[in-house]
Amino acid sequence: MKHLYSASALLFLALLFLALTLLSGALLKGARLDLTEQQLYTLSPGTINLLEAIEEPITLEFYFSEGSSSDFPMVRDYARRVQELLDEMETRSGGQLRVRRIDPRPFSEEEDQAARYGLEEIPVGTAGDSLYLGLVGTNMIDGLEVLPFLSPSREATLEYELARMIYVLSRPERPRVGLLSGLPMDERLDMQTGRSQPAWAVREQIDEMFEVETIEPVADGLPQDLDVLVIVHPPELDEELMRDIDRFVLGGGRLLAFVDPYSESDPDPEQGDPAAAMAMERSSSLYPLFEAWGLEFDPDRFVADLGQALQVSMQSGQRPVRHPGIIGVTREHMSSEDVVTGELDAINLASPGALSLAEDSALTLKPLMQSSPNAGLIDAERLRFLEDPGSLMAEVAATGEQYVLAARLSGEVDSAFDEHRNSPGQLEAIVVADTDLLADRYWVQRQQFFGTSILEPFAGNGDFVINAIDNLMGSADLISVRSRATAARPFTLVEALRREAEQNLLATEQRLEAELAETEGRLTELQQARADTDLSVLTSEQEAELDRFMEQRIEIRQQLRQVRRDLDRDIEALGARVKVLNIGLMPALVTVLALVLAWRRRRRAKRSAEAQQ
Repeated sequence: MKHLYSASALLFLALLFLALTLLSGALLKGARLDLTEQQLYTLSPGTINLLEAIEEPITLEFYFSEGSSSDFPMVRDYARRVQELLDEMETRSGGQLRVRRIDPRPFSEEEDQAARYGLEEIPVGTAGDSLYLGLVGTNMIDGLEVLPFLSPSREATLEYELARMIYVLSRPERPRVGLLSGLPMDERLDMQTGRSQPAWAVREQIDEMFEVETIEPVADGLPQDLDVLVIVHPPELDEELMRDIDRFVLGGGRLLAFVDPYSESDPDPEQGDPAAAMAMERSSSLYPLFEAWGLEFDPDRFVADLGQALQVSMQSGQRPVRHPGIIGVTREHMSSEDVVTGELDAINLASPGALSLAEDSALTLKPLMQSSPNAGLIDAERLRFLEDPGSLMAEVAATGEQYVLAARLSGEVDSAFDEHRNSPGQLEAIVVADTDLLADRYWVQRQQFFGTSILEPFAGNGDFVINAIDNLMGSADLISVRSRATAARPFTLVEALRREAEQNLLATEQRLEAELAETEGRLTELQQARADTDLSVLTSEQEAELDRFMEQRIEIRQQLRQVRRDLDRDIEALGARVKVLNIGLMPALVTVLALVLAWRRRRRAKRSAEAQQ
């Protein structure tokens, strides 16, 4: 009888488990709980708003080569995360977004289709197989957007890239960019050489990516239906044009502005006239708009940064020197959370200004680029008479403050003109306190290849400009889409330990080199002080000095080896502890819990038996 009860209980539990599984699948369909620390499986509110606003069906085709990726587990993991993100978007779109997964196997119709869309083909293996990892988006009016290759290295911007594709496909008309520039960015004729000069590389890239409407600085108003206005080094603008810019910004238009305390790229007014070049105005601002917004920018002083100063050569044949006014802003001093700068490594600037908010400003300022703490402000007039950039190094009084060189601004602002004072608007803008980052010489080289001009960037200036326009073109929801956290979880403690040990090694090596140089100097002094002519024979004093140095060098090398061994031992021990925690902690906790429950159950049974007796 007891065995019959036991069998019935097991059968009942099995049926109960099956029923609960079926019920949970039906009742909790679509319910998700994201327990990851970085919320990897949770969409940003901006993305959700974009998905819920889709009016016409959009189809996303995710091309991923299953067979060709079998030897690349990291790529397969990334593809799985892309698929999960797409599935989440499809779920939140209310049926307006359709996601299809396509495996373009070799010599298949799907592979031909991938090639037709221009997806990037990565050769893998020795059998001639190719790996595809791209996305094609289409809408009901033949709109087409393609992401040729979803690189795992750009996982942080994956959600933004997908949201941007959906946003573009959900709009029937492409957005327009208005460009007002006081710098010669267009193709032009060089009056001295009589040859045509190409347009600046950044201008060419803007033309390739967007529909651009050029605005002359003497115009009395802006064109209609602009989505983004780009202002570069504005000269003194007509009041009507300034009023129109004010109305555009307060009316929901997006602004990307480049101003400068000293524009090195502003050409001389008269070629060959040094006096005119010396006297010309090289600063620019958007006063009185900045004043009305509460944005402070001093057009008379530039940021000199000892921590990010680049080496420059003023003339051919001269030794390069550090120029604190020409700086390379590194990833460390750019916003990693903003999609505009999140994936950039370096941007070169020349004599940039500093941005800040007035105390009563209602704006929110988020820095995109900053100086290092080892920076200070210098009068821009100093650059007008500068002959030796190295002399500036001694003039920089570092304040410890990190100056904001470029920033994203948002918030409700008032008009700069009296007749519109009582009708504030929502400002969405990016302001950069430098115009020279647009000029070719600070970020790109042109190479001629069989008559074709090829651009070879050595800094991310062009990407920064395109990212900024692209981001501002989006709706407020698209702008708010965060940079997505990556699934990669590096062992930061191990990396910190390794860096510390490497610094110790470097310091020890430098000490060894210094002692070597000192000893060699002493040997040379002893050799020069000798009165005899046979300099090839060492004196007893020299031999003693040399022996002392050799012993010292052996001792230091032993110390170096010991530091390396300590480093390896510490890292191995730390790795072992991490493995134990990852592999053994959870089973150990479960085992302890099971033992405690068994002990308590046994104890209750014993008490019950004693009570019955």
